[in-house]
Amino acid sequence: MKKHHFTSLTPRETVEELDKYVIGQAEAKRSVAIALRNRWRRQQVEPPLREEIAPKNIIMIGPTGVGKTEIARRLAQLAQSPFLKVEASKFTEVGYVGRDVESMIRELTQLAVNMVEKEEEGLVQEQARALAEERLLDLLLPPQSARPTSHGSSNVIELGYSTADKSAADSAGSTRERFRAMLRRGELDERSLELDMPTKGTGPSVEVFTVPGMEEMQNSMQEAFSKMFPGKKEKRQVKVPEALEYLRREEAERLVDQGTVAEKAIRRTEQTGIIFLDEIDKIASRGGSGGSSAEVSREGVQRDLLPIVEGTTVSTKYGPVKTDHILFIASGAFHMCKPSDLAPELQGRFPIRVNLHALGEEEFYRILTEPQNALIRQYTALLATEGIELEFEDAAIREMARIAMQVNQKTEDIGARRLHTIMERVLDEISFTAPDRDSGKMVVRADYVRAQLEDISANEDLSRYIL
Repeated sequence: MKKHHFTSLTPRETVEELDKYVIGQAEAKRSVAIALRNRWRRQQVEPPLREEIAPKNIIMIGPTGVGKTEIARRLAQLAQSPFLKVEASKFTEVGYVGRDVESMIRELTQLAVNMVEKEEEGLVQEQARALAEERLLDLLLPPQSARPTSHGSSNVIELGYSTADKSAADSAGSTRERFRAMLRRGELDERSLELDMPTKGTGPSVEVFTVPGMEEMQNSMQEAFSKMFPGKKEKRQVKVPEALEYLRREEAERLVDQGTVAEKAIRRTEQTGIIFLDEIDKIASRGGSGGSSAEVSREGVQRDLLPIVEGTTVSTKYGPVKTDHILFIASGAFHMCKPSDLAPELQGRFPIRVNLHALGEEEFYRILTEPQNALIRQYTALLATEGIELEFEDAAIREMARIAMQVNQKTEDIGARRLHTIMERVLDEISFTAPDRDSGKMVVRADYVRAQLEDISANEDLSRYIL
Protein backbone atom coordinates (compact mmCIF):
# COMPACT_ATOMS: atom_id res chain seq x y z
CA MET A 1 0.00 0.00 0.00
CA LYS A 2 1.23 3.52 -0.75
CA LYS A 3 2.87 5.21 2.21
CA HIS A 4 1.65 8.62 3.30
CA HIS A 5 3.21 11.40 5.31
CA PHE A 6 1.57 10.35 8.57
CA THR A 7 2.77 9.52 12.01
CA SER A 8 1.93 6.00 13.10
CA LEU A 9 2.08 6.71 16.84
CA THR A 10 -0.49 4.71 18.76
CA PRO A 11 -2.92 6.68 20.96
CA ARG A 12 -1.03 5.48 24.06
CA GLU A 13 2.30 6.69 22.63
CA THR A 14 0.74 10.05 21.70
CA VAL A 15 -0.56 10.53 25.26
CA GLU A 16 2.87 9.62 26.65
CA GLU A 17 4.48 12.27 24.45
CA LEU A 18 1.88 14.87 25.47
CA ASP A 19 2.50 14.00 29.14
CA LYS A 20 6.05 15.29 28.75
CA TYR A 21 4.74 18.84 28.28
CA VAL A 22 1.14 19.00 29.56
CA ILE A 23 0.14 18.03 33.10
CA GLY A 24 -3.25 16.40 33.72
CA GLN A 25 -6.21 16.72 31.31
CA ALA A 26 -6.14 12.99 30.51
CA GLU A 27 -9.55 13.07 28.81
CA ALA A 28 -8.51 15.80 26.37
CA LYS A 29 -5.25 13.99 25.58
CA ARG A 30 -7.12 10.76 24.86
CA SER A 31 -9.51 12.53 22.49
CA VAL A 32 -6.81 14.23 20.42
CA ALA A 33 -4.69 11.05 20.39
CA ILE A 34 -7.62 9.07 18.99
CA ALA A 35 -8.33 11.81 16.42
CA LEU A 36 -4.70 11.70 15.28
CA ARG A 37 -4.67 7.91 15.01
CA ASN A 38 -7.96 7.97 13.07
CA ARG A 39 -6.30 10.11 10.40
CA TRP A 40 -3.62 7.46 9.99
CA ARG A 41 -6.29 4.71 9.95
CA ARG A 42 -8.23 6.57 7.27
CA GLN A 43 -5.18 6.49 4.99
CA GLN A 44 -5.07 2.70 5.28
CA VAL A 45 -8.67 2.42 4.01
CA GLU A 46 -9.04 1.83 0.28
CA PRO A 47 -10.84 4.46 -1.81
CA PRO A 48 -13.63 5.35 -2.44
CA LEU A 49 -14.61 4.70 1.19
CA ARG A 50 -11.54 6.64 2.35
CA GLU A 51 -12.98 9.88 0.97
CA GLU A 52 -16.22 9.37 2.90
CA ILE A 53 -14.54 9.22 6.32
CA ALA A 54 -14.72 12.70 7.83
CA PRO A 55 -12.48 13.90 10.67
CA LYS A 56 -14.06 13.99 14.13
CA ASN A 57 -13.59 17.63 15.09
CA ILE A 58 -13.18 18.48 18.76
CA ILE A 59 -14.37 21.26 21.08
CA MET A 60 -12.26 21.75 24.22
CA ILE A 61 -14.19 23.46 27.00
CA GLY A 62 -12.29 24.87 29.93
CA PRO A 63 -10.97 28.01 31.64
CA THR A 64 -7.87 29.83 30.43
CA GLY A 65 -4.42 28.50 31.27
CA VAL A 66 -5.32 24.80 31.65
CA GLY A 67 -3.50 23.47 28.55
CA LYS A 68 -5.98 23.69 25.64
CA THR A 69 -3.63 25.45 23.22
CA GLU A 70 -0.54 23.54 24.39
CA ILE A 71 -2.21 20.17 23.75
CA ALA A 72 -3.11 21.16 20.18
CA ARG A 73 0.33 22.67 19.49
CA ARG A 74 2.24 19.65 20.75
CA LEU A 75 -0.09 17.36 18.81
CA ALA A 76 0.79 19.14 15.56
CA GLN A 77 4.51 18.76 16.32
CA LEU A 78 4.05 15.04 16.89
CA ALA A 79 2.12 14.64 13.65
CA GLN A 80 4.52 16.89 11.66
CA SER A 81 1.40 18.53 10.29
CA PRO A 82 0.75 22.07 9.12
CA PHE A 83 -0.76 23.69 12.22
CA LEU A 84 -2.46 27.08 12.47
CA LYS A 85 -3.84 28.72 15.60
CA VAL A 86 -6.42 31.43 14.93
CA GLU A 87 -8.67 33.49 17.16
CA ALA A 88 -12.30 33.01 16.10
CA SER A 89 -13.08 36.50 17.38
CA LYS A 90 -10.71 38.06 14.81
CA PHE A 91 -12.93 37.06 11.90
CA THR A 92 -15.85 39.08 10.62
CA GLU A 93 -18.72 38.30 8.31
CA VAL A 94 -18.02 38.76 4.59
CA GLY A 95 -18.86 42.36 3.67
CA TYR A 96 -17.54 43.77 6.96
CA VAL A 97 -14.09 45.20 7.50
CA GLY A 98 -11.79 42.46 8.84
CA ARG A 99 -10.47 39.01 7.97
CA ASP A 100 -12.70 36.53 6.20
CA VAL A 101 -12.67 32.90 7.34
CA GLU A 102 -11.11 31.57 4.12
CA SER A 103 -7.88 33.39 4.98
CA MET A 104 -7.14 30.68 7.58
CA ILE A 105 -6.96 28.04 4.83
CA ARG A 106 -4.63 30.22 2.77
CA GLU A 107 -2.37 30.72 5.80
CA LEU A 108 -2.39 26.98 6.53
CA THR A 109 -1.44 26.25 2.91
CA GLN A 110 1.42 28.76 3.11
CA LEU A 111 2.71 27.01 6.24
CA ALA A 112 2.57 23.67 4.40
CA VAL A 113 4.49 25.16 1.45
CA ASN A 114 7.19 26.41 3.83
CA MET A 115 7.43 22.94 5.44
CA VAL A 116 7.69 21.11 2.11
CA GLU A 117 10.19 23.65 0.71
CA LYS A 118 12.43 23.12 3.73
CA GLU A 119 12.22 19.33 3.35
CA GLU A 120 12.89 19.44 -0.41
CA GLU A 121 15.86 21.76 0.06
CA GLY A 122 17.18 19.32 2.67
CA LEU A 123 17.18 16.56 0.03
CA VAL A 124 19.32 18.58 -2.39
CA GLN A 125 21.74 20.10 0.14
CA GLU A 126 24.75 18.05 -0.97
CA GLN A 127 24.15 18.80 -4.64
CA ALA A 128 23.53 22.50 -3.90
CA ARG A 129 26.70 22.69 -1.81
CA ALA A 130 28.77 21.12 -4.62
CA LEU A 131 27.33 23.52 -7.23
CA ALA A 132 27.88 26.50 -4.93
CA GLU A 133 31.49 25.45 -4.41
CA GLU A 134 32.06 25.30 -8.18
CA ARG A 135 30.52 28.77 -8.65
CA LEU A 136 32.66 30.17 -5.87
CA LEU A 137 35.81 28.68 -7.41
CA ASP A 138 34.79 30.26 -10.74
CA LEU A 139 34.72 33.61 -8.97
CA LEU A 140 38.04 33.03 -7.24
CA LEU A 141 39.70 31.59 -10.36
CA PRO A 142 38.12 33.15 -13.47
CA PRO A 143 39.05 31.89 -16.96
CA GLN A 144 42.53 32.89 -18.14
CA SER A 145 41.20 35.71 -20.33
CA ALA A 146 39.40 37.28 -17.36
CA ARG A 147 42.32 37.16 -14.96
CA PRO A 148 43.93 40.45 -13.98
CA THR A 149 46.98 41.53 -15.95
CA SER A 150 49.42 44.35 -15.43
CA HIS A 151 47.46 46.43 -18.02
CA GLY A 152 43.88 45.70 -16.95
CA SER A 153 41.66 44.90 -14.03
CA SER A 154 39.02 42.34 -13.14
CA ASN A 155 35.97 42.33 -10.89
CA VAL A 156 37.45 39.38 -8.99
CA ILE A 157 39.36 40.37 -5.94
CA GLU A 158 43.05 39.55 -5.60
CA LEU A 159 43.53 36.88 -2.93
CA GLY A 160 47.13 37.69 -2.17
CA TYR A 161 48.66 35.31 -4.72
CA SER A 162 50.88 36.88 -7.40
CA THR A 163 50.61 36.05 -11.09
CA ALA A 164 53.97 34.35 -10.78
CA ASP A 165 52.64 32.05 -8.08
CA LYS A 166 49.62 31.10 -10.22
CA SER A 167 51.65 30.44 -13.31
CA ALA A 168 53.95 28.24 -11.25
CA ALA A 169 51.11 25.76 -10.72
CA ASP A 170 51.28 22.60 -12.82
CA SER A 171 47.98 23.36 -14.55
CA ALA A 172 44.75 25.33 -14.20
CA GLY A 173 43.08 22.15 -12.90
CA SER A 174 45.63 21.61 -10.13
CA THR A 175 45.34 25.30 -9.14
CA ARG A 176 41.56 24.89 -8.87
CA GLU A 177 41.97 21.78 -6.73
CA ARG A 178 44.48 23.60 -4.52
CA PHE A 179 41.96 26.41 -3.98
CA ARG A 180 39.22 23.84 -3.35
CA ALA A 181 41.31 22.23 -0.61
CA MET A 182 42.07 25.62 0.92
CA LEU A 183 38.36 26.52 0.81
CA ARG A 184 37.38 23.31 2.59
CA ARG A 185 40.10 23.77 5.22
CA GLY A 186 38.79 27.28 5.94
CA GLU A 187 42.00 29.00 4.86
CA LEU A 188 40.06 31.45 2.67
CA ASP A 189 37.47 32.38 5.32
CA GLU A 190 38.93 35.83 5.95
CA ARG A 191 39.14 36.71 2.25
CA SER A 192 36.51 38.84 0.53
CA LEU A 193 35.13 38.78 -2.95
CA GLU A 194 32.61 40.72 -5.01
CA LEU A 195 29.20 39.15 -5.48
CA ASP A 196 25.93 40.23 -7.10
CA MET A 197 23.33 40.18 -4.31
CA PRO A 198 19.75 41.51 -4.19
CA THR A 199 19.37 44.92 -2.61
CA LYS A 200 16.91 45.30 0.21
CA GLY A 201 14.03 47.74 0.01
CA THR A 202 14.39 48.53 -3.71
CA GLY A 203 11.60 48.76 -6.20
CA PRO A 204 8.22 50.42 -5.77
CA SER A 205 6.05 49.46 -2.82
CA VAL A 206 2.63 48.49 -4.11
CA GLU A 207 -0.40 48.71 -1.83
CA VAL A 208 -3.59 47.30 -3.32
CA PHE A 209 -6.88 48.31 -1.72
CA THR A 210 -9.67 45.79 -2.11
CA VAL A 211 -13.06 45.26 -0.55
CA PRO A 212 -13.17 42.99 2.53
CA GLY A 213 -13.12 39.31 1.69
CA MET A 214 -10.95 39.80 -1.42
CA GLU A 215 -7.54 39.24 0.18
CA GLU A 216 -6.65 36.55 -2.38
CA MET A 217 -7.10 39.04 -5.24
CA GLN A 218 -4.95 41.52 -3.32
CA ASN A 219 -2.17 38.94 -2.87
CA SER A 220 -2.28 37.99 -6.56
CA MET A 221 -2.06 41.61 -7.70
CA GLN A 222 0.83 42.33 -5.35
CA GLU A 223 2.65 39.25 -6.64
CA ALA A 224 2.07 40.33 -10.25
CA PHE A 225 3.44 43.81 -9.53
CA SER A 226 6.50 42.32 -7.81
CA LYS A 227 7.23 40.30 -10.99
CA MET A 228 6.84 43.43 -13.13
CA PHE A 229 9.35 45.23 -10.90
CA PRO A 230 11.87 42.54 -9.93
CA GLY A 231 14.35 43.32 -7.20
CA LYS A 232 17.61 44.89 -8.33
CA LYS A 233 21.01 43.40 -7.59
CA GLU A 234 24.13 45.21 -6.53
CA LYS A 235 27.76 44.22 -6.22
CA ARG A 236 28.77 43.69 -2.59
CA GLN A 237 32.01 42.77 -0.90
CA VAL A 238 31.36 39.69 1.23
CA LYS A 239 33.51 37.16 3.08
CA VAL A 240 34.00 33.76 1.44
CA PRO A 241 31.81 31.81 3.97
CA GLU A 242 28.91 34.26 3.48
CA ALA A 243 29.27 34.06 -0.29
CA LEU A 244 29.30 30.24 -0.16
CA GLU A 245 26.14 30.17 1.99
CA TYR A 246 24.33 32.63 -0.33
CA LEU A 247 25.28 30.60 -3.42
CA ARG A 248 24.22 27.37 -1.68
CA ARG A 249 20.76 28.79 -0.91
CA GLU A 250 20.44 30.09 -4.45
CA GLU A 251 21.34 26.70 -5.92
CA ALA A 252 18.99 24.86 -3.54
CA GLU A 253 16.09 27.11 -4.60
CA ARG A 254 16.95 26.46 -8.23
CA LEU A 255 17.08 22.68 -7.75
CA VAL A 256 13.70 22.52 -5.99
CA ASP A 257 10.74 22.24 -8.36
CA GLN A 258 8.17 24.76 -7.10
CA GLY A 259 5.36 22.96 -8.96
CA THR A 260 6.09 19.77 -7.01
CA VAL A 261 6.34 21.75 -3.76
CA ALA A 262 2.90 23.32 -4.33
CA GLU A 263 1.36 19.97 -5.20
CA LYS A 264 2.79 18.24 -2.10
CA ALA A 265 1.87 21.17 0.14
CA ILE A 266 -1.75 21.18 -1.01
CA ARG A 267 -1.99 17.43 -0.47
CA ARG A 268 -0.47 17.76 3.00
CA THR A 269 -2.82 20.62 3.90
CA GLU A 270 -5.85 18.63 2.78
CA GLN A 271 -4.86 15.36 4.43
CA THR A 272 -2.96 16.37 7.61
CA GLY A 273 -3.73 20.04 8.26
CA ILE A 274 -4.86 21.03 11.77
CA ILE A 275 -6.60 24.33 12.57
CA PHE A 276 -6.97 25.37 16.19
CA LEU A 277 -9.94 27.74 16.55
CA ASP A 278 -9.42 29.54 19.84
CA GLU A 279 -12.10 31.57 21.62
CA ILE A 280 -14.93 30.00 19.64
CA ASP A 281 -17.25 30.93 22.51
CA LYS A 282 -16.80 34.59 21.49
CA ILE A 283 -18.76 33.98 18.28
CA ALA A 284 -21.57 32.05 20.00
CA SER A 285 -24.94 33.79 20.35
CA ARG A 286 -25.66 34.96 23.86
CA GLY A 287 -29.16 34.11 24.94
CA GLY A 288 -31.43 37.04 25.68
CA SER A 289 -29.21 39.71 24.12
CA GLY A 290 -31.68 40.50 21.40
CA GLY A 291 -30.80 41.24 17.82
CA SER A 292 -27.90 43.66 18.34
CA SER A 293 -25.42 44.33 15.53
CA ALA A 294 -22.74 42.40 17.45
CA GLU A 295 -25.10 39.42 17.66
CA VAL A 296 -25.73 39.56 13.91
CA SER A 297 -21.99 39.72 13.22
CA ARG A 298 -21.31 36.68 15.44
CA GLU A 299 -23.99 34.65 13.68
CA GLY A 300 -22.57 35.75 10.33
CA VAL A 301 -19.11 34.46 11.24
CA GLN A 302 -20.67 31.11 12.22
CA ARG A 303 -22.45 30.93 8.85
CA ASP A 304 -19.21 31.68 7.02
CA LEU A 305 -17.28 29.17 9.15
CA LEU A 306 -19.74 26.34 8.54
CA PRO A 307 -18.80 25.51 4.90
CA ILE A 308 -15.08 25.61 5.77
CA VAL A 309 -15.56 23.08 8.57
CA GLU A 310 -17.97 20.80 6.72
CA GLY A 311 -15.92 20.82 3.52
CA THR A 312 -15.52 23.26 0.67
CA THR A 313 -12.86 24.30 -1.86
CA VAL A 314 -10.83 27.43 -1.15
CA SER A 315 -8.76 29.02 -3.90
CA THR A 316 -5.18 29.86 -2.95
CA LYS A 317 -2.28 31.13 -5.04
CA TYR A 318 -0.91 27.57 -5.06
CA GLY A 319 -4.16 26.05 -6.31
CA PRO A 320 -7.56 24.99 -4.94
CA VAL A 321 -7.54 23.40 -1.47
CA LYS A 322 -10.33 21.11 -0.26
CA THR A 323 -11.11 21.41 3.45
CA ASP A 324 -13.08 18.15 3.82
CA HIS A 325 -10.38 16.34 5.82
CA ILE A 326 -8.73 19.18 7.73
CA LEU A 327 -9.00 18.58 11.48
CA PHE A 328 -10.55 21.45 13.42
CA ILE A 329 -9.96 21.70 17.16
CA ALA A 330 -12.01 24.49 18.76
CA SER A 331 -11.65 25.78 22.28
CA GLY A 332 -13.35 28.23 24.57
CA ALA A 333 -14.02 29.01 28.20
CA PHE A 334 -17.80 29.25 27.63
CA HIS A 335 -18.28 31.38 30.75
CA MET A 336 -21.05 33.54 29.30
CA CYS A 337 -22.59 30.94 27.02
CA LYS A 338 -22.73 27.21 26.28
CA PRO A 339 -21.64 25.12 23.28
CA SER A 340 -25.36 24.68 22.56
CA ASP A 341 -25.51 28.45 21.82
CA LEU A 342 -23.53 27.83 18.64
CA ALA A 343 -25.52 27.34 15.45
CA PRO A 344 -26.91 23.77 15.38
CA GLU A 345 -25.22 23.05 12.04
CA LEU A 346 -21.84 24.10 13.46
CA GLN A 347 -22.36 22.09 16.64
CA GLY A 348 -22.94 18.99 14.53
CA ARG A 349 -19.53 19.43 12.91
CA PHE A 350 -17.81 19.18 16.32
CA PRO A 351 -19.04 15.80 17.57
CA ILE A 352 -16.40 15.37 20.29
CA ARG A 353 -16.61 17.61 23.35
CA VAL A 354 -14.00 17.50 26.07
CA ASN A 355 -14.08 19.29 29.42
CA LEU A 356 -10.73 20.48 30.75
CA HIS A 357 -10.62 20.95 34.49
CA ALA A 358 -9.30 23.90 36.45
CA LEU A 359 -5.86 23.29 37.92
CA GLY A 360 -5.23 22.89 41.66
CA GLU A 361 -2.23 23.02 43.96
CA GLU A 362 -0.99 19.52 43.11
CA GLU A 363 -1.16 20.19 39.34
CA PHE A 364 0.76 23.45 39.82
CA TYR A 365 3.49 21.59 41.73
CA ARG A 366 3.77 19.04 38.91
CA ILE A 367 3.80 21.77 36.24
CA LEU A 368 6.75 23.41 38.02
CA THR A 369 8.76 20.20 38.21
CA GLU A 370 7.76 17.46 35.73
CA PRO A 371 7.55 18.72 32.10
CA GLN A 372 10.66 18.82 29.93
CA ASN A 373 10.18 22.59 29.66
CA ALA A 374 9.28 23.06 33.37
CA LEU A 375 9.64 26.61 34.69
CA ILE A 376 12.11 25.50 37.38
CA ARG A 377 14.40 24.09 34.67
CA GLN A 378 14.05 27.24 32.57
CA TYR A 379 15.03 29.63 35.37
CA THR A 380 17.83 27.35 36.57
CA ALA A 381 19.29 27.35 33.03
CA LEU A 382 18.92 31.14 32.71
CA LEU A 383 20.76 31.90 35.96
CA ALA A 384 23.42 29.27 35.19
CA THR A 385 24.57 31.64 32.43
CA GLU A 386 25.56 34.07 35.23
CA GLY A 387 27.46 31.33 37.07
CA ILE A 388 24.75 30.83 39.70
CA GLU A 389 23.67 27.28 40.49
CA LEU A 390 20.03 27.76 41.47
CA GLU A 391 18.36 25.08 43.55
CA PHE A 392 14.76 24.96 44.79
CA GLU A 393 13.83 23.06 47.91
CA ASP A 394 10.75 20.89 47.51
CA ALA A 395 8.96 22.90 50.21
CA ALA A 396 9.64 26.13 48.28
CA ILE A 397 8.10 24.70 45.10
CA ARG A 398 5.03 23.54 47.04
CA GLU A 399 4.71 26.99 48.61
CA MET A 400 4.73 28.65 45.17
CA ALA A 401 2.07 26.20 43.98
CA ARG A 402 -0.06 26.94 47.07
CA ILE A 403 0.17 30.71 46.64
CA ALA A 404 -0.59 30.46 42.89
CA MET A 405 -3.79 28.54 43.65
CA GLN A 406 -4.70 30.95 46.45
CA VAL A 407 -4.31 34.03 44.22
CA ASN A 408 -6.29 32.35 41.41
CA GLN A 409 -9.14 31.73 43.88
CA LYS A 410 -9.12 35.29 45.23
CA THR A 411 -8.80 37.09 41.91
CA GLU A 412 -9.19 35.98 38.30
CA ASP A 413 -8.40 32.33 37.60
CA ILE A 414 -5.77 32.40 34.84
CA GLY A 415 -4.61 28.83 35.39
CA ALA A 416 -0.97 27.87 34.99
CA ARG A 417 -0.10 31.31 33.61
CA ARG A 418 -0.17 32.50 37.22
CA LEU A 419 3.01 30.47 37.83
CA HIS A 420 4.99 32.71 35.46
CA THR A 421 4.04 35.75 37.55
CA ILE A 422 4.82 33.98 40.83
CA MET A 423 8.24 32.81 39.62
CA GLU A 424 9.16 36.29 38.39
CA ARG A 425 8.26 37.82 41.75
CA VAL A 426 10.15 35.18 43.73
CA LEU A 427 13.32 35.51 41.62
CA ASP A 428 13.10 39.27 41.09
CA GLU A 429 15.92 40.16 43.52
CA ILE A 430 18.13 37.25 42.43
CA SER A 431 17.69 38.02 38.73
CA PHE A 432 18.50 41.71 39.26
CA THR A 433 21.65 41.16 41.32
CA ALA A 434 22.88 37.98 39.60
CA PRO A 435 25.65 39.69 37.54
CA ASP A 436 27.03 41.30 40.73
CA ARG A 437 27.02 38.13 42.84
CA ASP A 438 29.88 35.70 43.21
CA SER A 439 29.42 32.46 41.31
CA GLY A 440 28.16 29.59 43.39
CA LYS A 441 25.13 27.76 44.67
CA MET A 442 21.96 29.49 45.78
CA VAL A 443 19.11 27.61 47.46
CA VAL A 444 15.54 28.95 47.37
CA ARG A 445 13.70 27.91 50.53
CA ALA A 446 10.03 28.12 51.52
CA ASP A 447 10.58 31.02 53.94
CA TYR A 448 12.26 33.03 51.14
CA VAL A 449 9.24 32.40 48.87
CA ARG A 450 6.86 33.53 51.65
CA ALA A 451 8.96 36.63 52.31
CA GLN A 452 8.78 37.62 48.64
CA LEU A 453 5.07 36.92 48.17
CA GLU A 454 3.23 36.92 51.49
CA ASP A 455 2.47 40.66 51.70
CA ILE A 456 1.25 40.80 48.12
CA SER A 457 -0.76 37.56 48.13
CA ALA A 458 -2.43 38.49 51.44
CA ASN A 459 -3.60 41.84 50.08
CA GLU A 460 -6.29 41.12 47.49
CA ASP A 461 -6.14 44.61 45.95
CA LEU A 462 -2.36 44.37 45.47
CA SER A 463 -2.72 40.84 44.07
CA ARG A 464 -5.01 42.09 41.35
CA TYR A 465 -2.34 44.45 40.08
CA ILE A 466 0.93 42.64 40.81
CA LEU A 467 0.17 38.92 40.76
